Amino acid sequence: MAVTGVLRQRSAEAEPFYAWSATIMALVVVAGFSLHLAMGRSTFAARPLVHVHGVVFMGWVLLFTAQAWLAVQGPHSAHRLLGRITAVWVVLMMALGFWITIDVVQRGITPFFFQPQHFLIANPFNLLMFGCLIVAALRLRHQPDWHMRLQLCAMTSLLNPGLGRLLPTPLLVPHAWEIPLLVALIFPVAGIVRDWRHGIRFHPAYLWGMVAIALPIPVVNLIAPTALGDAIYAWTVAGHPGEVIAGMAFPPPPPM
Repeated sequence: MAVTGVLRQRSAEAEPFYAWSATIMALVVVAGFSLHLAMGRSTFAARPLVHVHGVVFMGWVLLFTAQAWLAVQGPHSAHRLLGRITAVWVVLMMALGFWITIDVVQRGITPFFFQPQHFLIANPFNLLMFGCLIVAALRLRHQPDWHMRLQLCAMTSLLNPGLGRLLPTPLLVPHAWEIPLLVALIFPVAGIVRDWRHGIRFHPAYLWGMVAIALPIPVVNLIAPTALGDAIYAWTVAGHPGEVIAGMAFPPPPPM
């Protein structure tokens, strides 16, 4: 019990680290999408689903960052209230994440550095891992040492779209999805180093978190090129423009 108390006390002292990590991750996401907007690769002239998806996912970034700072500075009543909002918000994120992935593949507009079939399986599986980490973090909200670390890992799992826009993604083909996901692991690794420097042993929350972040890579690469992947893709695009696009071929790049 004494050891647990010391660990929780040290975890409480670590809260500013998680708040600053949340802020940096939020800046990465904003910078990635802002860069593409400034370069003309993104536009506000998009269909409503894209805008709703963007508002909800950016809303999560704001919620996550606010939660991290409220844990440090309070009021804790606001932290608890936002926690309840977060639980509902995540469900909305999952639904919209699945929806827009299917919509993009059906329309045949998958980014040219992703194979449509791989994209169709990878995004939802990645979101499922995010959801699992959030559920675990919420269930362990009364254990700050677990809660903060799992939240950090959950946000890390969502950095791929923002981070990928800062990296030279077209040059990373055929691993343009996997590499940003692995680069994002720098955040939980920084947490492990921070713990070590403060005399805290390797926390199992980081193990589970990093497994959840990296697990989609082997699973998706095993499923996507198989008959099962073919069947999922064919069923999804049947009757849509994406039906004529080969699932495991990279689409041609847009005209310069």
